[in-house]
Amino acid sequence: MTSRRAFAAGVAAIGLAAVLAVPAQAERAPAFPTTLQLPNHFQPEGIAISGATAYFGSLRDGSVRRIDLRTGRGSEVSPATGTPAVGLKIDKRGRLFVSGGAEGDARVIDSRSGKVLASYALGGAFVNDVVLTGDAAYFTDSRKPLLYKLPLGRGGQLPAKAESVPLGGEWVQSEGLNANGIETAPDGRSLLVVNSGSGKLFRVDPRSGKAAAVDLGDVVLTNGDGMLRQGHVLYVVQNRLNTLTALRLDHAGTKGALHKKITDPRFDVPTTVAAFGDRLYLPNARFGTEPGPTVTYNAVAVPRF
Repeated sequence: MTSRRAFAAGVAAIGLAAVLAVPAQAERAPAFPTTLQLPNHFQPEGIAISGATAYFGSLRDGSVRRIDLRTGRGSEVSPATGTPAVGLKIDKRGRLFVSGGAEGDARVIDSRSGKVLASYALGGAFVNDVVLTGDAAYFTDSRKPLLYKLPLGRGGQLPAKAESVPLGGEWVQSEGLNANGIETAPDGRSLLVVNSGSGKLFRVDPRSGKAAAVDLGDVVLTNGDGMLRQGHVLYVVQNRLNTLTALRLDHAGTKGALHKKITDPRFDVPTTVAAFGDRLYLPNARFGTEPGPTVTYNAVAVPRF
């Protein structure tokens, strides 16, 4: 976990390099802005961060953009595909794993060239979020009681096809959105999946799909969306509540308690969260605002807690 001192040192070093390398008029630009502007009509949903670069996927057209967290400047990585880009994760090889939403598919993109490395027709109803483990990528489907698995071979080799892992045990499927955000448990042996409809968090065996509700006491994660785990702290975005909730979990991920929850006047239906240094970044999807060519979108940063 990155310390505050390391983050401050990194910012100072990068800032000095920037001062030496850019014209005088650019020196006045704020370093590491707390609001990142995205193109009008972009409709962001997912975020992934690698180094000081954030990647955002468009729910509207499937394009993917990168933004330099140091400057706020952005550029396109992958053009519009017609297939939504919902959940995003990036691996150490610079590959972006992208959930295809209502198109029911997934794809893997080279974050440098934008080339689509692999596409998978999952037959999903709404492929929502994705998490990477040491040997696989797992995707949730918000309208079907199962996970999709991309087993990764030696050296991270991408598979020819995906596998399905039905959700069982204590999992209860209902009308509307169900499985949404997905993360790994602190011990790395299980997956954590939030059910948006019931507000429950489940610990899922990645091999069998057997699910058991995590004991959170009286905490209910209504509208739970994207999640991020940092050590034993699990951050859960409650999108339409404009709330970011942090839970402190035990090592196995079987129990948890409320650590803290925050809101922010800049939240406008955030969907997920990613970390850089001592900041957490959340894209505002603005669900409930009629999308259009003049509608603005952004992501905002808050201090990690």
